[in-house]
Amino acid sequence: MALFREIREDIQTVLERDPAARNSLEVLICYPGVWALILHKPAHWCYRMHLKLLGRIISQLARFFTGIEIHPGATVGRRCFIDHGMAVVIGETTEIGDDVTIYQGVTLGGTGKHVGKRHPTIGNGVVVASGAKVLGPFTVGDNSKIGAGSVVLKEVPPNCTVVGIPGQIVRQGGQKVAADLDQVDLPDPVAVELESLRRHIIALEKKVKELEDQQK
Repeated sequence: MALFREIREDIQTVLERDPAARNSLEVLICYPGVWALILHKPAHWCYRMHLKLLGRIISQLARFFTGIEIHPGATVGRRCFIDHGMAVVIGETTEIGDDVTIYQGVTLGGTGKHVGKRHPTIGNGVVVASGAKVLGPFTVGDNSKIGAGSVVLKEVPPNCTVVGIPGQIVRQGGQKVAADLDQVDLPDPVAVELESLRRHIIALEKKVKELEDQQK
């Protein structure tokens, strides 16, 4: 069955991305993120079949046992990895692509009470680090990385690194060829801005000196 193939794939994903995972049995028993995804599958099916109350009941049971809340209306792609997972919240109209990694304390949420699409679309290969909040109906492009504790409120192009509150793009470009799960060695947005200012001052000083030399 497709369901069991997807569960095996989710378990294999954990083994590939988490060095603490030793075997499939340990992952199945001890990883709440795997169970949150397993239970989301029937909840999402119920939601699509207009059995929304039953879908919500299943999702709330998953929340009770795993600490991870995935609304049954959310769409989750293949090989998603929710690591640790406690306090992860994924809203109703969220769309998550393939090969996404989500750490504990992440919120993929909305910003108001308007109806329709109000939660983010997360592209393929995105990493959302611990405590990050992605709020609103915009897209985070493929292979981008959201730094720990960041608050992202607007579109993120592919292959970017976003950090800070509010989130700022501090790195862009470069094709990712393998899963990069580093949440620590990210650029400091303040340091990036200071470096940019320093270079601007040096350029101005050089220009002033050139003008002074011309007047001599």
